[in-house]
Amino acid sequence: MNAGRTARDRARAELTREIKDAARRQLAAEGAERLSLRAVSRELGMVSSALYRYFPSRDDLLTALIIDAYDALGAKAEAAAKDQDDPRTAWLAVCRAVRVWAVAHPHEYALIYGSPVAGYKAPESTIQPAGRVAVVLLGILSRAQDTGVLVAPAEAPEPLGLLAEQLTVFKEMAPGVPPKVLVRTVIAWTQLFGMISFELFGQLVGTMDPADEFFLQATDQLADFIGLTQEFG
Repeated sequence: MNAGRTARDRARAELTREIKDAARRQLAAEGAERLSLRAVSRELGMVSSALYRYFPSRDDLLTALIIDAYDALGAKAEAAAKDQDDPRTAWLAVCRAVRVWAVAHPHEYALIYGSPVAGYKAPESTIQPAGRVAVVLLGILSRAQDTGVLVAPAEAPEPLGLLAEQLTVFKEMAPGVPPKVLVRTVIAWTQLFGMISFELFGQLVGTMDPADEFFLQATDQLADFIGLTQEFG
């Protein structure tokens, strides 16, 4: 009986994967706004009622795709930071890994960092996957702080008022890192994804396209901006 349940579980996992793969192909061809359970079921030769047993609604399928995309990106960031002794090198490696994944998966990137899908509201289950890259970057800063290679830029202003209050979560994730560095880290984090979005959505065509050298220089300067020194130790 246990073997039978295991076989059913494997079959269900395989069909779930096939459904999500078909949905990703539809994302690439039609965009998230036009994602349709009926179209996915037609591609797979399933009746709609059977697919609904796996994903009761379009939003449930969208949520699964969003979580998968965040997790895939987060895993790449975590792998890039792993075993890097030098925090600055780790920072640059993570930035490169994020861009490489985005360029290789533009439609999945657009799903999580592009325009919101009309009528869709992301559930709480997306919050933790969405924060994985930020957790990696803050972990790098914490390590830099602990090893003495994080130098808060003297010209960086101390955050006050509402801005200081908004740092609460970041302070919990990176204890000991100066608040003014945390502000700069959020700036760098948003700049990172802004540059990638500009590249993928065609905003750099005719100027910084191809963007390889621009991206390397920019991420190196962002490391300076947040206070990651040039040399380890």
